Order: sequence, then C-alpha cells, then structure tokens
Amino acid sequence: MAQGSAIPHLIDLNDWSEQAVDDLLDLSVRLKKRAAVDTLQGRSVGLLFFRASLRTRISFESAMQQLGGETIHLTAASDFWDLEVQEGAVMDGRAPEHVRDAARVLSRYVHALAIRPGLGGQSWEVDRQDSTIRAWARHAQVPVINMESALYHPLQALADLMTMRETLGSLTGKKLCISWTRSPQPSSAAVTNSLLLAALRAGMQVHIAHPEGYDLDEEISARARAMCGDDAQRFATGLDAEEAVQGAHIVYARSWASTRDYGNPTLAASRRARLSGWMVDAALMRRSAGAKLMHAMPVRRNIEVSDEVLDGPQSLVYEQAENRLHSQKALLVRLLRG
Repeated sequence: MAQGSAIPHLIDLNDWSEQAVDDLLDLSVRLKKRAAVDTLQGRSVGLLFFRASLRTRISFESAMQQLGGETIHLTAASDFWDLEVQEGAVMDGRAPEHVRDAARVLSRYVHALAIRPGLGGQSWEVDRQDSTIRAWARHAQVPVINMESALYHPLQALADLMTMRETLGSLTGKKLCISWTRSPQPSSAAVTNSLLLAALRAGMQVHIAHPEGYDLDEEISARARAMCGDDAQRFATGLDAEEAVQGAHIVYARSWASTRDYGNPTLAASRRARLSGWMVDAALMRRSAGAKLMHAMPVRRNIEVSDEVLDGPQSLVYEQAENRLHSQKALLVRLLRG
C-alpha cells in the first residue's frame, strides 16, 4: 500500500509488506494452475499509456478478460491531452487539464487505474521524483498501479520473484547476478531497481555488474545497503561481469541508461560507443553455478544476449514473460476483491 494512502496503490513493490507480497505470489501460483473464472465480473480497469508497451498492455488485458472483467485502453498520443501535475499551477501553458481532475473523474468510471507515465527525458533529478505517477495516486479514488515509472517497475519485479521461486524454491541465500548489457537504446533502470530491492528483501544475495558511469540511483543503492544491515556481502555493485556471475543461480541481463548523461543523447551514445563486450553469452554463463538466464524483454539478440543462451536450456525468458499474466491476475484479484 502506498505510504500515506488508505487506498492500496502499487507504486513501489516494497511499499507492500513482505507478507502481502508473499500472499500475492502464492495466489499467482494458484491462478496459474487454475484460473478464477469470472472472479472480476463487472469490474473494469483503465489502462493509460504515456509510453509504448507490448507485454504489459497485453498481459493486463488478458488478465482482466480471463477473470471476467474488462479493460479500457487509452494511449496518450491519440486519446487524450497533456496533463498538469504541479500543485497550485497557473494553467496558462500547454496542458488543458490537471491530473487532479482527470484522476477524480476516471475514478468514477473504472475500479482501478494502471498507468505508464511519460518521462521528461531532460533531467534525471526531475524524472526520478516520479511526480506524475504519485500525483495520480494522490488524487485517484481507486487503486493506481504503476506500469513502469522512472524509478520502479513493480509488476516486472513481482513476475520475476514468481519465476525465481518456481525455479529455485526458497530464495533465501540464493545469488542473483544482474549484468548490464550494451544496447543502442538502453532502458531506464526501473526494472533493475525494483528487482534489486525485491530480491534483497526475499533474502537473496545480489551482485550487479556494470561499467563505470552506469551506477544506479544513489537513493536506490542506499536503500539496498540499508536492507543488508551488517551483512555487506549481500549487495555489491560496479563489478565486472565475470566476477559478478561467479556462483550465481540467476543471471539477469538488462541494459540501462547512465544518469550522468541523462537528457544528452549525443554524450550517452559516445559513452556507449567506448564500451565493448557486455553481452551475456555462453562463456559468461559457464562461469556461474549452472545459472538460469532472465531478461525482462524486449531483448536485442546477439547484442544483449546471444542466441545460444536465449534459445538454450538455461533460458527462462518466456516463462518469465508468461508470469506477468499470472502475477498481474493475482494483483487484480487482491485490489478489486480484497
């Protein structure tokens, strides 16, 4: 539940208690084995995308359909206009409507709102505040679900936990290696941030490999260190991939942009061009403890991960993608039926 709210929003997975997340995962497994038909009959969810989506949109629509409910899909580019999020704004600019009004009106039409907010893309200090998704949660009178903001992707982390539990059983003491991968169009670190915090809370050891200049947001790293307490060995970052993968049970490949040149695509491209390697291939996987591969997708084949690994027996990427459906069904049942 989002802090300071009586409505059970999902902005950051760690806003929910460990027990609540465990209950969601248990329900996810039950729903995967046998769907709860018509459980959400008469319920509706508004899907608002300010950025493109494939898996998130389809998995949400399929989840609601399989549960007997329905979705109403809106795309910012064609279905509605810019929204003001600043409190007390004098609205003489581009936005004709405040999120306060949009959230309150839509709350009277649907039973929950799932939102993928847009990013300004100019200043990391601005975007990292996640002002837009938090404004929706502040003003909506129904649950708000974060479908990936600048800092967090709780839906992906929930499916990732489900996949790792199915594969490894208890996660306590297991090692997760998150390896940065080079990509011509890197993602935000939202997936990495949410996975890191969720895995640590589940008792895993997390080692992150990345080149110089690709450190995670300092607040995220500080939270990770605080979660480890006196056991500083549970979390390490800035490692070489060959070092981080040693003894790993899961290797999670993921690209993310550098916050040092955020908003400067020319400088960002120059930084990436100076890097070589940083692909998860069979040679790297052999250094692990027989690890399984995970990736949130979309994945650039033979740039981020080699075909041999993606299509091989160590790959969990399709099971991981499928579990978005089942874990989101569990979340919807929890939010819309209690």
